[in-house]
Amino acid sequence: MSSTETTQKILAAKERSGMTWAQLAEKVGMSEVFTTSVCYGMNSMTEDLAKKLCQALDLDSEVEKEVQKAPHKSWPLSVPQDPLVYRLYEAIMVYGDSVKELVHEKFGDGIMSAIDYEMYVDKKEDPKGDRVVITMNGKFLPFKRW
Repeated sequence: MSSTETTQKILAAKERSGMTWAQLAEKVGMSEVFTTSVCYGMNSMTEDLAKKLCQALDLDSEVEKEVQKAPHKSWPLSVPQDPLVYRLYEAIMVYGDSVKELVHEKFGDGIMSAIDYEMYVDKKEDPKGDRVVITMNGKFLPFKRW
């Protein structure tokens, strides 16, 4: 089964279940962002978590095995087409160099890990329009010099 087929099966099962991502993540025992990324084929789960995911969604052992595999992370388009994903991309394009400069000023020459990493998406109610709050928390990794 391909990653795309696995994702399609998971999304169809999630739709049938009526669960939100937060509810599914709670059943699995992981964050909703990470759980969602596994379901979209961008991360993997350990066997025990894969079992919980498939039990929650009434999916077979084939899906359970697939979500345990190390994914091949790739993007079909260089510029995202979905409006929300494009706006996230645009925010990084507009503010990326500024964030890079600030990280280097505060930490030195290095990167933020997307492996030792957490991300949370929250809603902040505001009378002028609700706000999307995205928190990215990654370990700083200095570049090695030799």
